[in-house]
Amino acid sequence: MSRYEQILAKIQADQRYQRNIQWGQPRPGHPEGAIRQHIQELEENLEQLRPRLSSEEAWKLRILIHTHDTFKSEAQQGVPIRHPRSHASLACQFLREYTNDSDLLAMVQLHDEPYALWHKHKAGKDYSDRLEELIHAVSDWDLFLTFLIIDGCTAGKSREPLAWFLGRITDCVSSRVTVEWLNAITDQDGNT
Repeated sequence: MSRYEQILAKIQADQRYQRNIQWGQPRPGHPEGAIRQHIQELEENLEQLRPRLSSEEAWKLRILIHTHDTFKSEAQQGVPIRHPRSHASLACQFLREYTNDSDLLAMVQLHDEPYALWHKHKAGKDYSDRLEELIHAVSDWDLFLTFLIIDGCTAGKSREPLAWFLGRITDCVSSRVTVEWLNAITDQDGNT
């Protein structure tokens, strides 16, 4: 069993994880309802990209899938991404109990940052400082962009913010992940 496979097994055995994945009702961006259903949908997306990934990448992505939204039930609503009571910060604190992998921790903390940057872009606001911070916070851009695609290609979510971010980040970081990867994900009805 790989190191990351062991981490995921410990996460899934944690009572907080087991309790929190039951939370959720259908809502904007998440018509599936409970976190466990969101996780299932993301696992299906991962399987569509699996031939492009190493075994280690797949296990790391599973860790991200199973932790990134798991603390929404305990989060303070409407706070910024980096606020200590945001769902991302709570998930990051939880994951820190199982790994000191700084890149995975940064990815869990900042998984909604590209969407926030898109909103700033659409509003005509400057987002360059936040983009620079994100670029420096994440090391493995292949993994982060793959996770964004897995998380962003679900029922109820527009792919427009993700396509914008993939186009925007191309000149800033080195990655084998392209918009073609985004188009490789099909929904349950076979649509891309």
